[in-house]
Amino acid sequence: MTIEQGWMPVALSNAIEPGTSAGAVIDGAEIVVWRDNKGAAHVWEDRCPHRGMRMSFGFVRGDHIACLYHGWQYDTTGQCQYIPAHPDLDVPKTIKIATYAAEERNGIIWTCLSEGADSDALPDVAGTATPVRSLYVDCSMDDALAALADVVLPGSDTPAQFDMIAHNAFLLSSGSTHLLIAGQSIAARRIALHMVLIKAKPGLSPMIARWAEGLRLRLETQTTIAEVA
Repeated sequence: MTIEQGWMPVALSNAIEPGTSAGAVIDGAEIVVWRDNKGAAHVWEDRCPHRGMRMSFGFVRGDHIACLYHGWQYDTTGQCQYIPAHPDLDVPKTIKIATYAAEERNGIIWTCLSEGADSDALPDVAGTATPVRSLYVDCSMDDALAALADVVLPGSDTPAQFDMIAHNAFLLSSGSTHLLIAGQSIAARRIALHMVLIKAKPGLSPMIARWAEGLRLRLETQTTIAEVA
């Protein structure tokens, strides 16, 4: 499935606070994820139409985000509303940034780069979500899926149950531990694994975060050995 055909995770919900922005990449496509001051998440192309400056370098003011370079301000529809160098200008409607669908489920911000995105297609798991961390790994998504099919979670000595709930999201379950992982493809051999605990027990998040570091080492070591072989 390509990025034009389905939803992709781009960040954990708690990683983007109101009034902030961050850059992300999906299969080489640069996007900006930002929240207005009311808390709504937005996902756009990460480029100001004026001089191509990344909007993720800009700043959020209320329900507008402004380019760092010349301060051009855009509303939540991506439409430029104000140009500081020409304060009285009726800004042409053609000055607009490409915007994409943005939805939040289970503590993860998702986007779809195609028109008419159906939010009902998003993976959803019942229970309170506790975002843990986004793990950035130098390996392919296929390598990660193969390794995660038989991992052992903290507090257990047997492989976790592995359930695919979407083409790029799965649930690892072991006893009362339920770990949702959504995979973001960044480049050919670069991915992000966004990890969220469902109905988490107190104190489990730090254990999962440490476990994730070991997982990264395993994935990247396996990839290096395969390349050498």
